Amino acid sequence: MCFRVGSGFDFHRLSPNLPLILGGILIPHNSGLEGHSDADVILHAISDAMLGAAGLPDLGSHFPDTNPKYKDISSQILLKKVFCLVQETGLRLSNLDVTVIAEQPKLSPYVQTIKDNLAQLLKINKSRIGIKATTMELTGPIGRGEGIAAQAVVLLVKEETTA
Repeated sequence: MCFRVGSGFDFHRLSPNLPLILGGILIPHNSGLEGHSDADVILHAISDAMLGAAGLPDLGSHFPDTNPKYKDISSQILLKKVFCLVQETGLRLSNLDVTVIAEQPKLSPYVQTIKDNLAQLLKINKSRIGIKATTMELTGPIGRGEGIAAQAVVLLVKEETTA
């Protein structure tokens, strides 16, 4: 077996009057994340982790924010495209682990729904998905409620064949 580990990180600023979408789920909150797409930091971090593990260029290379085609696009669509690119290399997703860094909102009520959505998008058993949330203890831009970040680690596997 060939094992490939990738990590991804994403951060976006919070802004009033925008929807907050995390893990493809609309989360009730008074602010949402700013970005060219829907700015879903969880899906962006997972996408970059998968691309990195597969040895492919990063998310911005595939879907540049200079291209109007991707303006306000759902990050679920981007993740599905990334997943297809990774599968084309012969690699498959073994598991993923995500840490969300946010002062507010508290994410524990939404973790299972996010896991369910990720399991469906990535065709993986939800027991292979870890989602955790932490805060910055009121320090820095995240602690002041100015933004939200996510970090993801994935393991991709490929069965090696001998000729």
